[in-house]
Amino acid sequence: MESPVTPREPDEPEARSRLALDWFIARHYLSARRGGRLLSLITGIALAGITVGVCALVVVTGVMAGMQKELKERILSSTAHVSVYEQGSVLRMRDWRPVLDSARALPGVRAASPFIFSSITLLWGGNSRSVDLYGVPVDPELAGGTTLEEEILAGAYDLSPRASGLPPILLGSGVAERLEIEVGDTLPVLAYENVQESSFSGLQPAFGQFEVSGTFHTGMYDYDTKNVYTTLEAAQGLLDLDVDDVVSGLGIQLDDPDAATALAAELDARLGFPYVVMSWAENNRGLFGSLRLQKLAMGVILFLIVVVAAFNIVSTLVMMVADRTREIGILKSMGMTDAGILRVFVLQGAWIGVVGTLAGTVLGLAVAWGLDFWGYRIPGEIYFVEELPVSVRLGDVAVIVAASVAVAFLATLYPALQASRLQPVDAIRNE
Repeated sequence: MESPVTPREPDEPEARSRLALDWFIARHYLSARRGGRLLSLITGIALAGITVGVCALVVVTGVMAGMQKELKERILSSTAHVSVYEQGSVLRMRDWRPVLDSARALPGVRAASPFIFSSITLLWGGNSRSVDLYGVPVDPELAGGTTLEEEILAGAYDLSPRASGLPPILLGSGVAERLEIEVGDTLPVLAYENVQESSFSGLQPAFGQFEVSGTFHTGMYDYDTKNVYTTLEAAQGLLDLDVDDVVSGLGIQLDDPDAATALAAELDARLGFPYVVMSWAENNRGLFGSLRLQKLAMGVILFLIVVVAAFNIVSTLVMMVADRTREIGILKSMGMTDAGILRVFVLQGAWIGVVGTLAGTVLGLAVAWGLDFWGYRIPGEIYFVEELPVSVRLGDVAVIVAASVAVAFLATLYPALQASRLQPVDAIRNE
């Protein structure tokens, strides 16, 4: 009994030769010919549209990612990863040492320290400026709640005792520049949280004098123009909190800042009332949420450029089908299948999409590198940082490339299907 005959599958060399033929015809159709210059121009416009769209997407996503990364790094440079406060005490924590021990006992905690926070006014040269005062410990047994405290301990910034006997104060670079204060100057300050009553002039704010021991620069505009630091003991003395050893709260630094939210929840459950535990991510939720929304909105808007370019691909292929109708009929009468015609036009659209995407990606990476290398100044009072940050992520680029190629491929389907459905006789008779 004879075995049934099964259809022969095309071998690999035959499949390669068919693909080579399809690509040869597609290249022929893409090239300009007499009377086809308009078609070639439309093809170039579609190619340029995809290139520009992909380039803009790569640059903008790089800038938005860079902004998020830069803000995170600079915020964490002088902000605790996790902060502990006491409810209903107007930033006053009295029995803080047991809380400090509980925080240090948690896994992943690198350091924890108390701090003082208060708004004060600097008086200098007939001018005044309101700033945020932070009192931080310089004792290695207590310090280390922020990166800046670690740098103070390492000697990068100076909060050591002064020869004048006055307590030291460390100014943000923007504060010192605006008031034209130099290291060694004696700086009068007013504190309104320790207001005292006088029988002659009524209520009077607390007054103190500090010696400027140095300046610091974080690159974060708000911090450099608003923050000043002194020792924990000096801040307590200014606010009359030294008698009872009262602090404003505790700052905790972790080995992994991204684990701050989970650790804050664990510590909050452990401490309970009346303590409030917050992570740096919660404190800056509005800022980073706004950045994510802007990145999404800009991505969608710029992706529309790629979509418009895809419509140009559709119009290019539709016009090409109309222009090559007789040739399509001849090819089909010579034995080319519907699938072969379909592949020819899909290859044309895919070529435009892939070449445009690759060109746009290379151009976008070059522009992003140039912005990062040479820098671009931006107003810090608006954007928080003073130089445009760029951080191109491989994942973002991969998504852009995949989306662009997918859109270009989808744009080829309709005109390619229309070409494959042409009947040979009708196509040859077409005028």
